[in-house]
Amino acid sequence: MYKTIFITGVSSGLGKATAKLFAKKGWTVIGTMRQPEREKEFTEFPNVHLLKLDLTDKKEITLVAEKAEKISPIDVLVNNAAYGLMGPFEGTTDDQLVGQINTNFLGTLLVTKAFLPFFRKRKKGTILTITSSTANIPYPFVAAYAATKSALETWTEGMAYELKGFGLQIKTVVPAYMQTNFGKNAQLVHHPEYQEIFDGYLTSMKADSSAKRDTPESIADVVHKAVTDHRIQLHYTAGELSTTEYGWVQRDGIEKVMDSMNQRFFGHNE
Repeated sequence: MYKTIFITGVSSGLGKATAKLFAKKGWTVIGTMRQPEREKEFTEFPNVHLLKLDLTDKKEITLVAEKAEKISPIDVLVNNAAYGLMGPFEGTTDDQLVGQINTNFLGTLLVTKAFLPFFRKRKKGTILTITSSTANIPYPFVAAYAATKSALETWTEGMAYELKGFGLQIKTVVPAYMQTNFGKNAQLVHHPEYQEIFDGYLTSMKADSSAKRDTPESIADVVHKAVTDHRIQLHYTAGELSTTEYGWVQRDGIEKVMDSMNQRFFGHNE
C-alpha cells in the first residue's frame, strides 16, 4: 500500500533526490520550498505536490501542515531543509546566528510540532530528520551549523520517549558531505583576525574536493530504508564518509580525532 511523505527543502540536493525516489516508488510526495513556482523537474510526476514554505515563518508552517493533510494524510515527515553557515564564529552577525538556528533547528521543531496532532490522533507516523556527521566530528569553521545538527540528534533521542506510547517513530539520517551545491550555497562569514587560517582551511577543503563523495541519490536510499524497515533504530549513518567518521570517533575518541583534524587542516597538533 502506497503512503504519503512530506519533505521540506526539495528544491535541490538530498531533498530533491528523496522526493524523486519516493515518487518513482508510487508514494504521494508533498514537498516544500521557498519558490515552488520556479521548479520544473517535478512536472513529470503527477503524485508530487509542491507547497511554499519558509521555515522561519511560524504561521506559514501551521498553515502548510493543514494544507498538506488535506491533500493526503501524512505517514512520513522528513525534515530536510537546512543551510550552512561557514566561517569564523566571531565574525557572524546576530542576525546570521538567529537565521541559522531558526532554520536548521527551530524550524524543524516547529514543523514536527505542527504534524504531531495528526500523527497522534492516527496513532501512526514516522518523523525523520536529516542531520550531519558534523554532529559527530565538527569540522573547523562550521561550529554553529554543527551545533544545530547535534541539537537535532539529541532532540530526536529525547522525543523518542514521548512518542513511543502513541505508536510513533522518530529517527535521523546522518550523512557527510555529498556531491551537491550545499557548500556553494552556504553563507560565508569573515573576520580579519581569522582570515589567514580560514583561507588556509578553504584551500585544504578545495584540495579534497576531487575526492569521491556520496551522491544525494545514495543517501536517499538510506532515507527510504529508514522509513520502511520498521526497525527501532534512532540514527542511521548514511554513506561511506559518514560511516568512516563515526567509526573513527567511536574508536579513538574526540580528542584524538580533533588532533588529527588540526594536523590535516592547519599542519599542527594540539
